[in-house]
Amino acid sequence: MAGRCRDGPRSRPGDPAGGGLKSARTPRQQGDEPPGGSEDAAEPLRELPRWMRLYFYGMHGVTLDVLLSSLQGLVNHRDPKLLGFSSPYLCVMHSLTHFALEKIYSQKRCFRGRPVVFHLVFYPSVYIGLQILIGNINTLTEQVRLVSGTQLVVHYVLALYFAQVFHRWLSGLQYHPDPPRRPVPEDSAHDRGPSLSALPGLVRFLFFGMHGFLDEVIFTSVFNLVEKSDRTLSGHTSLWSFLMYGSCSFVVEKLYLHLHFGRGWGTCRRLPIYICFIYAWEFSWGLALRQFGACSWDYSHYPHNFMGLITLLYLPGWLCLSLYQDVLSNVLLRIKCTRAEDGPSGESVEVNGQLESKKKLL
Repeated sequence: MAGRCRDGPRSRPGDPAGGGLKSARTPRQQGDEPPGGSEDAAEPLRELPRWMRLYFYGMHGVTLDVLLSSLQGLVNHRDPKLLGFSSPYLCVMHSLTHFALEKIYSQKRCFRGRPVVFHLVFYPSVYIGLQILIGNINTLTEQVRLVSGTQLVVHYVLALYFAQVFHRWLSGLQYHPDPPRRPVPEDSAHDRGPSLSALPGLVRFLFFGMHGFLDEVIFTSVFNLVEKSDRTLSGHTSLWSFLMYGSCSFVVEKLYLHLHFGRGWGTCRRLPIYICFIYAWEFSWGLALRQFGACSWDYSHYPHNFMGLITLLYLPGWLCLSLYQDVLSNVLLRIKCTRAEDGPSGESVEVNGQLESKKKLL
């Protein structure tokens, strides 16, 4: 149910993939590789490719749009459907502004000795300025929209989140050009290095939930453009969709790993299982949400529907997204987490968003 990412061009081992996030390479020694060769040990990890970061930035920005607008609607209208709004245009703008913020964050080395100035003054000021620019870019030729005090407070809190959480976490993600032939369990990933692990299940769930937001916003914006001639490309989704997409895609990924790697099933054998589970999951969630008036979709006016909660009209779309899911799962298998701090006895710490050896610091 989540969208699909394609692999970016491979770069030579010595070339960075681009951006301000630096890679941390795991040292290798001869004789460490298991018999038969390990693909993870064959090539060093590197930073996330630029295309992958831009993709994630846009998805993350759409998630923030939906979250803030749905909470605003809940406060103003008490709507249990928790509808939120964004658009493909905002997705592109978020990708660009997040990328710019990444560059700004990489310059915090210029504020050595003055971290408070960077984290509490400089970075929030740049962030708020970019958000105001995004909000007014459609009305620059008309009337500049004023920002309320509440909006400034929200933007400032989000700026602290980006500086203290988002960039630090993203700097700990590393990318392997070639995925392993078989998925590596999270527990055994620590055996290959003290600072290397697979993406935790919670992170994968959050990723799938955010991707579900992006899928629905793009679908509804295209639908509004075709059916209602809405050229603003405004799309909508619901906060409930985050839980529904996140949990469904998480289970479908487990099915893929088991059926593909464990049983060797091909795509044609896996797809019917995916589709049956997706329809059952959508129907179950819709039936439960309908009891509280929180169901945000109704297919009663579509042909081949059942109780207005599922319809065969969307079968081609679910087939495409199921194929999308497999490719996305393969991409996530290539991403590893490196801990920025290994504790008091660790050998590496985070300095200005980069992993550096304690020996160098001493």
